[in-house]
Amino acid sequence: MLQFQVQGMSCGHCVKAVTQAVQSAYPQARVEVDLGAGKVRVDQAGDAARIAQLIAEAGYTVSGSETVG
Repeated sequence: MLQFQVQGMSCGHCVKAVTQAVQSAYPQARVEVDLGAGKVRVDQAGDAARIAQLIAEAGYTVSGSETVG
């Protein structure tokens, strides 16, 4: 699972926008957004740089990523 530190998310619309951005390239990805912690977890064997780019293109700042779990 990949985890990203994302800035600028604050509401349900943000959750939907980030989820749709990731799933546009990885339709089967399970995306979990923790607004309070500013974290996005993606259960997908994908390219972390590509997923970060998708989130950034949706209008959010990705400040870091890591593999977890």
